[in-house]
Amino acid sequence: MKIFLASYPSLMLNRGGPTFKIIHLKKELDKLGVETHLFDMWDRDQIIQRTDLIHVFNASLSTFSLTENFKRFGARYVVNPIFFSNHSAKIIRTYLKLEKPFRKFFKRTYSDYFFTKEICDSAERVLPNTQAESELLIKALGVNKNKVQVIHNGVEERFYNADPELFEKKFGYKDFVLNVGHLGSIRKNGLNMIKALKQIDCPVVIAADVIKTEEGEKCLKEIENSKNIKLLKWLDHYDPILESAYAACNTFVLPTRYETPGRAALEAGLAGANIVITPNGGTKEYFENYVDYVDPFSVESIRKTVEKSLNTPKNNKLKEHIKKNFTWDIIAQQTIEMYKEIIS
Repeated sequence: MKIFLASYPSLMLNRGGPTFKIIHLKKELDKLGVETHLFDMWDRDQIIQRTDLIHVFNASLSTFSLTENFKRFGARYVVNPIFFSNHSAKIIRTYLKLEKPFRKFFKRTYSDYFFTKEICDSAERVLPNTQAESELLIKALGVNKNKVQVIHNGVEERFYNADPELFEKKFGYKDFVLNVGHLGSIRKNGLNMIKALKQIDCPVVIAADVIKTEEGEKCLKEIENSKNIKLLKWLDHYDPILESAYAACNTFVLPTRYETPGRAALEAGLAGANIVITPNGGTKEYFENYVDYVDPFSVESIRKTVEKSLNTPKNNKLKEHIKKNFTWDIIAQQTIEMYKEIIS
């Protein structure tokens, strides 16, 4: 069984959840004896046979041409759509209906919903990260429910044994509020988060890649005008300082507009941090009642929830929950069983 892992061209530049999902899933699949290959668009001698399977990560315009060519060569693929919308299923269905006749007059006019649906409809199996994503794909896009199978995201077990001492010695911070991720994307909601964190009586550390957008510039100005926020440069995912930061903080905050489910929050939770997170996008399926949920559109809600978390003693309940259900070895085994069903 040969498995190819494929995604959009800018995957390694983004360095987001899908990037590390592919890297760590591949690592665990290889350990379990599955022959996996990263799909290389520059390899003209690359041969994909009908007995092989391609695992595509992301279903959107950015991967549409790729999947169309897989179909043209008779190759089979499964797909992690990584799909979420703040719109209801009814609104999305209505949009798709209105879009169809519109294209008769304006050729090459397609929404991202169209591309997601086309990719999912041609896939052997559709693999949402959450049940919420599954229901949206079925109800909004009309994806065949018989081909939908939820396989959750995973996290590296190394965060379970994270030591806070390394970060504390290097930066002098302990029991602080931490955010790790990107600033400058509207979805990441950095501006509301920073406005809220400026108001709390506690040190805040933000380790972020700041995107050069209007939102990113506003985030930087808010940080410059704060008295308690320390902005660190982007921490490499494999730097021991990252896992140490998770263990050293009191509360990890991720009040984004939505997450599916928030890789950094899983890492921080496995390291023992309290978590404040958005309820949108399927996070409740992973974090259940072990965390505090926040209204990402309310600065006041973010502030109050973080202050509540800071006054809550840390415990190992979330840590053990994540270790039991969401480490990559567990997710890889579920993925292999799915591959076998399709190939057989």
